Amino acid sequence: MDRSATIMEKACKLIPGGVNSPVRACGPVNAAPLVISKAQGPYVHTSDNKRLVDLIGSWGPMILGHRHPRVIAAVEKELANGTSYGAPTENELRFAELLCDALPGLDMVRAVSSGTEATMSALRLARGFTGREKIIKIDGGYHGHADFLLVAAGSGAATLGIPGAKGVTEGSAKDTLLAPFNDLEAIEKLLQANPEQIAALIVEPVAGNMGVVPPNKGYLEGLRKLTKAHGVVLIFDEVMSGFRVAWGGAQIRYNVTPDLSCLGKIIGGGFPAAAFGGRREIMEHLAPLGPVYQAGTLSGNPISLAAGIATLEVLKQENPYPKLEEMGALLETGLSEALTKVGVRFTINRVGTMLTLFFNGDPVENYADAKRSNTEAFADFYGAMRERGMYLPPSQFEAWFLSTEHKEDIIEQIISAAAASIV
Repeated sequence: MDRSATIMEKACKLIPGGVNSPVRACGPVNAAPLVISKAQGPYVHTSDNKRLVDLIGSWGPMILGHRHPRVIAAVEKELANGTSYGAPTENELRFAELLCDALPGLDMVRAVSSGTEATMSALRLARGFTGREKIIKIDGGYHGHADFLLVAAGSGAATLGIPGAKGVTEGSAKDTLLAPFNDLEAIEKLLQANPEQIAALIVEPVAGNMGVVPPNKGYLEGLRKLTKAHGVVLIFDEVMSGFRVAWGGAQIRYNVTPDLSCLGKIIGGGFPAAAFGGRREIMEHLAPLGPVYQAGTLSGNPISLAAGIATLEVLKQENPYPKLEEMGALLETGLSEALTKVGVRFTINRVGTMLTLFFNGDPVENYADAKRSNTEAFADFYGAMRERGMYLPPSQFEAWFLSTEHKEDIIEQIISAAAASIV
């Protein structure tokens, strides 16, 4: 038995499923999780000293690759001062300045420790601001594991085939309304059927938790128009797409400004950090200025913010986005050509360096389309790719991520491995 298997066998006795987040489990692809011991650049290394090309990137944060020297230096410098104070720091100000400068819709921002905290806090704030109770979420959209957001959720819930999580009461879910992604008519019907009752609409502007699904032309603009007309707070969940698909995120790429934004992953530089922010008149409803309470002992942790600030400063100063777009397009084109030659039915959806290869020959524009994919074919593909040194998300319903360290030669290796992995 190899070292990864030994570790996982012991872990399963002490940790549910042996993992601390369900998306790390590999049961749906008929494999055991790999135990990672270290990483560098575009690679992860297992506890068995196997090196693999990393296409997970810690589920999105590692846009600069692993162990970027400026990020490591920033963390080491901050560690010399301490680890946590439970008090304001200068890092918090610098972090807020970077985010508010990048996103025109952010007048004020609050740091938290996870994407789940960001989304549930933004929705509580929207309810407090509007005095309304109902919210709209997208079928297959995943916004963290708050009870009222696990209704028809994507990500790990989709992968594991969990239609609705046990432990979520009917009462906590009753005010959550559902609509398909890319369907403005469905949104309009919900707004008309619930006049002056809906506080917020939360959406991933680029869906990433049903696999990558781009917004159709006019969809985000339509959401902005409808929510404004009905007095509904529009929330963009950019935990995944923020600073990934453009400097700032999808709202910059598509030129649509929400009322509130939720950010995470990249803004923590590989450490636990997230944030939510938006219009001043809404944000001033947060305690201590207003009656909507939200708090966190480790919110704005100086080590996490040091890593996030360093990451954002590199992205701002070096502007790697044109090159990242080029590498994403190179991978998409190469995969498409290779898979077409072997006659497999597939669809590739990509926005920037977010990409999903669906084993589905039809267009994928929403969660219902994604669920028609051949998950057994994906499981076979996953196993074959792993044998060839490629570390993919163990789910048909997740995104692949590239970093600045995935150069042309790495992209060619991925394409070659994919062509050889189709059985």
